[in-house]
Amino acid sequence: MEMTRNMSVVLYIVLLIAVVVSVDLLFFRNRFWERLIVNIGIVLVFAAFYLRFLKNP
Repeated sequence: MEMTRNMSVVLYIVLLIAVVVSVDLLFFRNRFWERLIVNIGIVLVFAAFYLRFLKNP
């Protein structure tokens, strides 16, 4: 059970990194502040989703 949980957390983090990098490269290549704000927003959305649906009580 613990191994499955660890693997799902690792996959979730890899998905987060893939989303952040792809959004950076596709939309905000030369805009530092906009990219920073959007990256923080993406991380907050992923964190909220994790805390709401994936974390065990």
